[in-house]
Amino acid sequence: MVFDTVAAMIAKQLKIDVKDITPEKRLVEDLKADSANVMVMIMDLEDTFNITVDDTAINTLRTVGDVVKYIEANT
Repeated sequence: MVFDTVAAMIAKQLKIDVKDITPEKRLVEDLKADSANVMVMIMDLEDTFNITVDDTAINTLRTVGDVVKYIEANT
């Protein structure tokens, strides 16, 4: 399941408990990701799911759910 993979990657990157990650959580405001965290996460997602995240789409990926929907739509 895409959500489980994304949640595990975010938890590892941000050093937080995977149980604290829900689709509604905002990456920056709720999970305290900074721009460097987001960029590393995007690169990891691209490698894991064999996709390329469009630069214009990066700013639209605000919640964990947004990330999951983007991956599902582009794989």
